[in-house]
Amino acid sequence: MKINNLNAMEITQLDQAGLNLIKQFEGCILHPYLDQVGIPTIGFGQTYYPATGKKVTMQDPAITQQQADDMFLVMLKPYELAVYSTTRDDITQNNFNALVSLTYNIGTAGYKTSTVHRLVNEGISDERLQAAFLMWNKAGGKVNQGLVNRRKKEYQVYIS
Repeated sequence: MKINNLNAMEITQLDQAGLNLIKQFEGCILHPYLDQVGIPTIGFGQTYYPATGKKVTMQDPAITQQQADDMFLVMLKPYELAVYSTTRDDITQNNFNALVSLTYNIGTAGYKTSTVHRLVNEGISDERLQAAFLMWNKAGGKVNQGLVNRRKKEYQVYIS
């Protein structure tokens, strides 16, 4: 939902702090591994190769750091677009960074239908928004402390 705010600077991509936020939580592993719910993953949390659309398998060869960095930048685009195209246009860079980090982790459909998305578009940033971030704390149906920590950090970035 875009609001009519002619003085707003529309932010369309992560800045370096936003890139670092996601990289911090995702980590980078250059060989295939199983994520917390058993999905083959590589690089910064990629489950498929953006150039081909091929899913990562445990038999795939390792990638280089440069390949991981390049894949990460390509993979970010749909997440940035989901936040940019469906979120009010008066958000700050920190707001955008936090929302893209969340979206990168929960998916574009998850973000667009989330309470976080609704509250942000209503201009709410108080404890209700914090609680909405913290709702996304499960992996495989179980509360995951890493996700709790990530959501707390994303909310702190959002309000800073």
